[in-house]
Amino acid sequence: MATATLSKGSKETIFEWEGKDKNGKIVRGEMRAGGEAVVNASLRRQGILITRVKKRRSSGGRSIKQRDIAIFTRQLATMMKAGVPLLQSFDIVARGSANPRMTKLLTDIRSDVETGTSLSSAFRKHPMYFDALYCNLVEAGEAGGILEALLDRLAIYQEKTMAIKSKIKSALMYPVAVVIVAFVVLTVIMIFVIPAFEDVFKSFGADLPAPTLAVIWMSKFFVQWWWVMLGVIGGGGYFFMQTWKRSEKMQMAMDRLLLRIPVFGDLINKSVIARWTRTLSTMFAAGVPLVEALDSVGGASGNAVYALATEQIQKDVSTGSALTTSMTATGVFPTMVLQMAAIGEESGSLDHMLGKAAEFYEEEVDEMVKGLSSLMEPFIIVILGTLIGGIVVSMYLPIFKLGAVV
Repeated sequence: MATATLSKGSKETIFEWEGKDKNGKIVRGEMRAGGEAVVNASLRRQGILITRVKKRRSSGGRSIKQRDIAIFTRQLATMMKAGVPLLQSFDIVARGSANPRMTKLLTDIRSDVETGTSLSSAFRKHPMYFDALYCNLVEAGEAGGILEALLDRLAIYQEKTMAIKSKIKSALMYPVAVVIVAFVVLTVIMIFVIPAFEDVFKSFGADLPAPTLAVIWMSKFFVQWWWVMLGVIGGGGYFFMQTWKRSEKMQMAMDRLLLRIPVFGDLINKSVIARWTRTLSTMFAAGVPLVEALDSVGGASGNAVYALATEQIQKDVSTGSALTTSMTATGVFPTMVLQMAAIGEESGSLDHMLGKAAEFYEEEVDEMVKGLSSLMEPFIIVILGTLIGGIVVSMYLPIFKLGAVV
């Protein structure tokens, strides 16, 4: 009998209803139930005349992003701090979500928790949205009876991580947009403008300058083989991205290269260090043992170089080495982080000192992002001016000889 009850509860869904109360006023609401008949019977007992009942749509909608998970974590932490029961908190967040996919995800997790599954185990069933770091922190909170505090820490961690990522994306947005616009402009010039100039030059009856001949040849090649070039660029880009995702050697090579790129390399390196120190600080403050915490730290850094270094640190720490000594041996961490970690180990406040290091590098990223646009603008102007300006000048060179021909 108990099994049947659990099975029935696990199949409950949210229904949206509309009806009229005893005074004839239109009322609307939502109810979790096992079917429409249950909703109708429950509302009739409340004196409501039902006019419409439908199951809440759980398919469609946009994909679930990290931002959605961060907002959910913050909402859940806030409600649990206020004393709202866990299942009721899930109901409130699910009803408030405008994304049907997010609503279905939260409904599935709530159903698992309702049947007696721990919250961390329910999260582990959805690894696409809740990574090992997230689940480990929730599990530590459940074991220590401090789930509300750890959810709050987790929400702060996600918000700071998202802030760093958004700042890096905003820094890259300007040069990427300029490059795309420049490519479109060059394509239009090559396909339409230069052939028109070529027809005009044929009537001159004079020898064309070498720059003009070179541009005309490039235009003919582009017009004739544009589909091959587009296929090579598109196919090559797709193959490159898939290889990057699936090949560990490719990831390692690209991550090393990204750290050495002029201007952007330093920005990426500091953002990775900020994420690494922030993650380890959050895990250690939650009471997760250092060796276990390092399992999640490497992947959370988002860089294969630091992930490999973290694996080496974990091996050294598990054999009795100090954290600072192990970090120094990898050769990838700056002196400031090593000093903060050493002070933290000596004073017994490793989480606090790593948190301070994370704040320092987060501020460094902020300052670099602010100055990056002004630093890159002259380079972009010079490159685009050389390309487009060179084409325009080469096209007008024959016009300067028009008087000599006449």
